[in-house]
Amino acid sequence: MTAESPAAAPPEATSPLRADAARNRRQVLQAAREQLEGGDTALPMNRIAHLAGVGVGTVYRHFPTRQSLLEALAQRSFEILVGEAQAAVDAADPAAGLQQMLRCTLQCQLDDVALATILAAPTFECPETLALGVELGRSVTTILDRSRTCGLIRPDIDADDLRRLVSGVHHALRAGPFGPALFDRYLQVLVRGLRA
Repeated sequence: MTAESPAAAPPEATSPLRADAARNRRQVLQAAREQLEGGDTALPMNRIAHLAGVGVGTVYRHFPTRQSLLEALAQRSFEILVGEAQAAVDAADPAAGLQQMLRCTLQCQLDDVALATILAAPTFECPETLALGVELGRSVTTILDRSRTCGLIRPDIDADDLRRLVSGVHHALRAGPFGPALFDRYLQVLVRGLRA
């Protein structure tokens, strides 16, 4: 459940933002978050700039692309997901660990549309997101390896398969009204489909 950029640049040394630049960045993120929560996933930079009360050049200075803006919005949720996946690695029962990780990943995507959007993408742009993707990939691979060793899942499933499948279940849940019963049913369909 990871996306990696094959030509990822190493993280650049960054100096702290000036107070006004930091304020502008916060305003842009707040405006973008409100747009997402209101259902606008296009995030047009001109509209974000207007809502944030800054020039569009300021938005692009902080976030050169829509993808980089989405990754910044999703960072906290991604950190939570990585922590949950690492906890699932430590589960005594591999089956419980796998199900815990799948449940958490799906719930994190439902809670944060920015995270759902970046996890559905095959690559990441920002160094921070790339690093989180590597950590998530390690945990997912460990869980899958443990599950394969116990004969719990098909031998041909890898971390990217899982990323795509969970993104698909997320999309299916978002396609209409849903509640806990449908969440659990779709999660079980996914778990059963992974079985050896």
